[in-house]
Amino acid sequence: MGVTLPDLEEATRFLVEGLGAKVAYDGLTDQDEPRQGEEVERQLGLPSGAAIRKQRMIVIGEGPGLEVFEIDAEQRAAAGLADFGLNHRSLYWDDIDGSLERLVAAAGGDALFEVHGNGRYEDTPGNGGVYAKAPWGMLIELQTIPEGHYYPESSESEVWMPSPR
Repeated sequence: MGVTLPDLEEATRFLVEGLGAKVAYDGLTDQDEPRQGEEVERQLGLPSGAAIRKQRMIVIGEGPGLEVFEIDAEQRAAAGLADFGLNHRSLYWDDIDGSLERLVAAAGGDALFEVHGNGRYEDTPGNGGVYAKAPWGMLIELQTIPEGHYYPESSESEVWMPSPR
């Protein structure tokens, strides 16, 4: 999953402090020449004149990597839940209350509500979820479903869950 943000170092600090993220590697640093030009614009669908200044791969828990970018280009606000396309990142936590507390304590984290029960197929004992905003406006969903999902007979697959500890 790729995320563009205004300041890679501040965002990394937020992700590390608020979500326990770990840096896997830096693909592009301020010591490198920016990735830019017509070929890069065509390859990546960037607007004319855009320049990728920094790129970092971050890992949160055992989920998929989060590739973060700092790009000089005309920016738009982060997508909200009602917008088309990718609009939030959901993360699973055993200790959702402590996780939300760390996220809010990290510079710029903002809970939209309090931890509340999930609905329908996630509504098993001990479940909970809450949305929060990162400093750059991206929605982050914290979720816990310790008893797992339940599925209708028509289900064709199961939802990914973290490995048992």
